Amino acid sequence: MIEAGEIITQAGRLMKNAPEMWFENPIPADVQAAADAALLSDRISDVWQRLVSPAVKRKLRTFSSGEAARLIGVSDGYLRQLSLSGEGPQPSSVSQTGRRAYTLEDINALRTYLSAQSGPKVRNYLPHRNPGAGEDLQVLAVANFRSGSGKTTTAVHLAQYMALHGYRVLAIDLDPQGSMSSLLGYQPQLDANTNASIYGAIRYDADQVPFGSVILKTHFPGLHLCPSNIELQEFEHATPRNLAMRYAGEGNEAGEHFFARVRAAIAMVADDYDVVILDCPPQLGFLTLSALCAATAVIVTVNPQMLEVASMSQYLHMISDLLSVAREAGGKPNFSFLRYLITQYEPSDGLQTQIVAFLRGQLGERVLTAPMAKSTAISDAALTGQTLYEVGREGFSRATYDRAIESLAAVSSEIEGLVKAAWGRSDR
Repeated sequence: MIEAGEIITQAGRLMKNAPEMWFENPIPADVQAAADAALLSDRISDVWQRLVSPAVKRKLRTFSSGEAARLIGVSDGYLRQLSLSGEGPQPSSVSQTGRRAYTLEDINALRTYLSAQSGPKVRNYLPHRNPGAGEDLQVLAVANFRSGSGKTTTAVHLAQYMALHGYRVLAIDLDPQGSMSSLLGYQPQLDANTNASIYGAIRYDADQVPFGSVILKTHFPGLHLCPSNIELQEFEHATPRNLAMRYAGEGNEAGEHFFARVRAAIAMVADDYDVVILDCPPQLGFLTLSALCAATAVIVTVNPQMLEVASMSQYLHMISDLLSVAREAGGKPNFSFLRYLITQYEPSDGLQTQIVAFLRGQLGERVLTAPMAKSTAISDAALTGQTLYEVGREGFSRATYDRAIESLAAVSSEIEGLVKAAWGRSDR
């Protein structure tokens, strides 16, 4: 492989030696594209180091006593009583004025402690699923055919919400662009190693690796990540070749069909998690179809615009056709629930309100009650590679931050209720 510096030098030499013949003999397209890619990757690394220095380990913020109490499900007074009495896990820090700050590790330790107390009225503060009671792993695919629908924003904040509330969560980035990975602290353009994505576990050749080897811990306790990088795109090219060989009877006939490979990979680590969140690519390719066949539930994000609704209609037609083909080939694409999430919603926009009413009229309860509000707080946080759950209220007006947090919590709480219902729990 040509080094980045050599690519840039080669392109520069071509431009310098024949500037007057540029339009007659332009730089070869592959050389120019490679030079631009190398230049951008190099500069992105510099910018990223200034914004979020890799030398500084990314760390989740601490939570106030009130926030910790709400996350656990107890009163602030009870949490204060535990702290003053010295019972159970203690907060990481206490200020001179008595303000207590809890890390998410502290909160999870308190959940474990409180759940272990004896007595007939003791609650279970750990929401982990119980396989013995038929509570199977929930795999939620967040999908849309178009970019800019809020798909990745939804997937990342949902994964973090579930981790904040005590679930063991695995986020799988299936988009070769790697936006979910970036928001969770992994830079695909800087760490594009071979077999560093789920492709390593679903590839067709002898270089396949166990899925667990490509899963990373994140700075969010309870949330693990299977990152993405550009190698994922190879699945879209390798799958047609494998299908041709399969139908020609040329080997690999005993291997998993392409639509079952993501599901088989997830099954390798199923015992370690309660919920898996799949961020699908914004296209209906083999990766997306594999994700849908692995999913137990699907969230389709949709902006309340007529062009977006029309596009979603076509997307659903194609999904239906492809899933029926997968079913005929032995796949089992069955969902506990299929829901549509309104994103980028502005309640003051009359046309958007009409479109939302139209969708609810046609699709009924399959449209989630809570929409994802359009918020500058969410987009501003993303500029520094963070989510709203990480940045805290600082840097935003209180009203802007609170509206965004309330919108995120309402959406995620509704989805959490659907997950619990799939498990047969009554505490919806």
